[in-house]
Amino acid sequence: MLTQDVRNTLDIADLNQLKCDLNHLQPVDVGDYITQLPEQQRAIAFRLLNKPHAIDVFEYLPTEVQEELINSLHDAQVVHLVEEMSPDERAELFDELPAGVIKRLLQELSPEQRQATATILGYPEGTAGRVMTTEYVRLRQGLTVGEALSKIRRQDEDKETIYYAYVTDDNRTLVSVVSLRQLLFTFPDVLIRDIASDRVIKVKTETSQEEVAQIMKRYDLIAIPVVDREDRLVGIITIDDVMDILEEEATEDIQKLAGVSGDEAALSPPQVTILKRLPWLLGIMGLYIGAASAIAPFQSVIAAVPVLAVIMPIFSNTGGTVGIQALTVTIRGLGVGEVTPKDTLKILRKEVLAGLGTALALSITMILLSLIWARPQERWVALIAGMVMATNTIVAVTLGTLLPMGLKRLKLDPALVSGPLVTTMLDTIGFLTFLSLISFALKILHLEP
Repeated sequence: MLTQDVRNTLDIADLNQLKCDLNHLQPVDVGDYITQLPEQQRAIAFRLLNKPHAIDVFEYLPTEVQEELINSLHDAQVVHLVEEMSPDERAELFDELPAGVIKRLLQELSPEQRQATATILGYPEGTAGRVMTTEYVRLRQGLTVGEALSKIRRQDEDKETIYYAYVTDDNRTLVSVVSLRQLLFTFPDVLIRDIASDRVIKVKTETSQEEVAQIMKRYDLIAIPVVDREDRLVGIITIDDVMDILEEEATEDIQKLAGVSGDEAALSPPQVTILKRLPWLLGIMGLYIGAASAIAPFQSVIAAVPVLAVIMPIFSNTGGTVGIQALTVTIRGLGVGEVTPKDTLKILRKEVLAGLGTALALSITMILLSLIWARPQERWVALIAGMVMATNTIVAVTLGTLLPMGLKRLKLDPALVSGPLVTTMLDTIGFLTFLSLISFALKILHLEP
């Protein structure tokens, strides 16, 4: 992280001092600093970096800042930066650039880097093929340990990681894997095939990035090979990519639960915030029209029993919170691979048992509050309020469990079930049940409005 002293010297007015400071900082810290600068000063700061450092820093910049710099730098500088990026980072950048810019940059890349980028861009978003890098250490079966180490020294210095080397046959079919530790602590004349492990944990190019992250977490891997349908090695995914995937998936799930579309950053421009949130808000207003429509026919009932206006918001807030609690726990369990749709009945049983205890406590609380707020002639409402609160609680935990499990079984994103959606559904069910019972009770007691 940047120290306060360094931050104080990082003033565009003192370019010599700024250049010295920036080139002595870690790339990730320089990336943070440039991102926080006003847009018109970012290119100035970036140009102060020496070439090797600039290449490292560029990969740590957000995509929108990378795009700004591409538009402000000379073509030769841009091509050099893009050429030196890792293929997966380059593909991520190209996803955000206009088609015309991508075409121009691809034409300027070396044939090798152009092919690597085109390969990655050819896979669907969210799959292992799209987030892999084609820079990995590959060894042939017939090599000795000494020959393998010599090959790594000569040819693989710029590879993404050298901690694992992947052994393939002449058709590039993945056969086995050997670690750098094994190579270093084995005699040079030993054959690779004698020490490499054929129990290779691998993923297919079409495997979802979320599943890749779960596999790497389960087996404590720092890299995992990616193979095509013919089991040919086409790339690897490293631990830093997985950390990005986990952050991306967690952000997406949290924002969807809150009713925010897309990946909105805390410092996004106001117009971006509006575009990300307004569609959800308009949709939620549409849903609440349904909840309001459930109340509309009972306006005379509410007028006859005024305490209902005090009680109903508690139904809304409490039932929605119970539903979101169950929903969040279920989606989190699915997201980290803790549970699968096969565990639906097991989870539902647990949630309902816990819900019964919760329902009893909330029901008693609702009865007591209703007795306090109601006029003497309205205290009969407390019994119905308690009963409906208990019922709504059980319905809430059931919906919060079954909805994400159902979406997962249909191979859809469970986070599509947002908190506002569940809350609105519970409001509609709770209000309709409560007011119907109150209306029925008024008729039985001959207190019709």
